[in-house]
Amino acid sequence: MSYPDSENETVLLIAVIIVSIVVASSLNVYPLSPSMATLRPMVMIMVLIFWLLFQPRYVGIFTAFTVGIIADLLMDTHLGQQAFAAVLVAFVIKVTSIYVRQLNTWSAWLLASFSLLIFQLTLWVLQMFIQNVFVAQSALSLVMSILSWPLVLLVLRKFAR
Repeated sequence: MSYPDSENETVLLIAVIIVSIVVASSLNVYPLSPSMATLRPMVMIMVLIFWLLFQPRYVGIFTAFTVGIIADLLMDTHLGQQAFAAVLVAFVIKVTSIYVRQLNTWSAWLLASFSLLIFQLTLWVLQMFIQNVFVAQSALSLVMSILSWPLVLLVLRKFAR
């Protein structure tokens, strides 16, 4: 038996997930100076990781693939690179969530940092094999993403439960 309020809350939560991904994609492509662009955090993937951690019922592998394809199209990378990396991150989060029962701020930060590292390492490996290119400046983006994770947690935490 379903209650009317729970159905409305589910629709609202899905709408918040979609809006947060759209806002994150806008922040990912917002024009910055070249020196500042290297420091841009991976906001779209950070938001995806947040929803994978805190709403695994509604955000999963298919959502990660969709967000990765959108990121590929927005960031002008080869089609499928970011999608593959996002699916790999979603898989790692799904597997590790079996072992992590209590998700507090520190464990969420550690798991998100590990996931961001896996995402960036996967992109580096794919770019080396496919394009024979290594973009070392992406390490600055990775560091900024890890450092700014608490901000994403602060903004979206009220929608997590």
